[in-house]
Amino acid sequence: MTNSIAEFEDADCIFIIGSNTSVSHPLIATRIFKAKKKGAKIIVADPRRIHISAIADVYVSQKNGSDVALLNGIMNVILENGWHDQAFIEENTEEFESFKKIVEQYPPEKASEMCGVSADDIRKIAEAYGTADKASIAYCMGITQHTSGVDNVRSIANLAMLTGNLGKESAGVNPLRGQNNVQGACDMGGLPNVFTAYQPVTSEAAADKFAKAWGVESLSTEVGLTIPYMLEGIEKDSVKGLYIVGENPVVSDPDVNHVRKALEKVELLVVQDIFLTETAQLADVVLPSVCFAEKDGTFSNTERRVSRVRKAVEPLGDVKQDWEIIQEVSTRFGYEMKYEGPEQIFNELTTVTPSYGGISYDRLEGQGIQWPCPTEDHPGTKVLHVGNIARGKGLFHSADLQPPAEVVDPEYPLWLSTGRVFAHYHTGTMTRVSPTLDNEIPEGFLELNEEDAVELSIKQGDLVKIASRRGEIETKVHVTKRVAKGSVFMPFHFVESCANILTNTAHDPICKIPELKVCAVSVAKAA
Repeated sequence: MTNSIAEFEDADCIFIIGSNTSVSHPLIATRIFKAKKKGAKIIVADPRRIHISAIADVYVSQKNGSDVALLNGIMNVILENGWHDQAFIEENTEEFESFKKIVEQYPPEKASEMCGVSADDIRKIAEAYGTADKASIAYCMGITQHTSGVDNVRSIANLAMLTGNLGKESAGVNPLRGQNNVQGACDMGGLPNVFTAYQPVTSEAAADKFAKAWGVESLSTEVGLTIPYMLEGIEKDSVKGLYIVGENPVVSDPDVNHVRKALEKVELLVVQDIFLTETAQLADVVLPSVCFAEKDGTFSNTERRVSRVRKAVEPLGDVKQDWEIIQEVSTRFGYEMKYEGPEQIFNELTTVTPSYGGISYDRLEGQGIQWPCPTEDHPGTKVLHVGNIARGKGLFHSADLQPPAEVVDPEYPLWLSTGRVFAHYHTGTMTRVSPTLDNEIPEGFLELNEEDAVELSIKQGDLVKIASRRGEIETKVHVTKRVAKGSVFMPFHFVESCANILTNTAHDPICKIPELKVCAVSVAKAA
């Protein structure tokens, strides 16, 4: 997030797109509800009528995969009416003219044809956002999990820069992280293309710095593999072993049948987790680890806030801390790690990571610190890009609408999107073993529009078969108005009706994220 969670409360306008905020981020949603009570305009854009749309001043249902057209249409109206911040653009950005030429090709009537949102609603969104003094954007995986995910995010950044909503409180571009320490995992270098805090592995200077810190002669400057390419490597016999920590791809990844075949083929599969997940059941070796309440360390949350985590209970049996397991594995592979605890690891992080340079365990007492925090006397950073944009000038990117990798046809005539429900978390590894939570929503379901249900002779509670080009599943149906005609929705938490058997492995060409939010399916009453 460029800004902080509490700042939502004082925004004049909040634009929520591709985020089921009240379900996936309820604490952030409470801030948005408070903003509404203070008079903020709330805009919600989502193909499905989600819970938070009930408080929206403007709610629109765009076609699956059409976000670039909607955003370009909004920016076209802002430019047409002079609601853009020309002074901010001239002082803080570059490539504005080439961007403007693209956006001028998306008048609201044309954008409406492409995204399915009325031209009048496009104008309403543009006026509410474009005329607000402090306008904030919140988005999540409904924006990123597309083959055009990078273009979607860049278009959101374009909108914020166009209106000068960067570098000030209660504004900004605010991606909502899907899990409590995703930000921290990325900060620690848990990505194939960066060292800690997004220092590129392709940089010779960065590689030399980390080689020196870790006491080795040199480090590779080649980018590693993302998950799709790991699976492809298994198929091609270039990847022989896979070490999975705290992940359950047999439920969470697209085209699960393909994932399962790859994991069954790989020569060595090691899984490190707190439960015997569906993925762990395929493993050659399972390394039991500890949950958050059994460990010490730090988490970094969605607003870049680094917080202490303290052990509340002792682990059972001989189970080890994650860092201990990884250290022992590394040592047996020939690189001897000699850390004595998480604080020592964190201290090493601060020496090689400028954005964490001023953070220490002592300073993390209390509410934690938001990075960047480069020096010991720095208070942390509440709002990014104040005074100037971090890269020097904010770069406008020109983006045209690209269709999803897979489109509907007579054989598979319905658009499927997947997501979460309030009672469950990710693949249900923890929530489905909680009797209270599992009792709330004990099984999967398919949401089907009322008109489609009539045409398919399907009634509430019927068992239906959903098929895609990759497989088929059966589950009960919820007939509803929440999804538009021609679209269906499934939660992905339930292995017995695994939505990701159906989803597509096609991925964004730049960031490699799979297109989990849209694929083509057919639905029929089960025999």
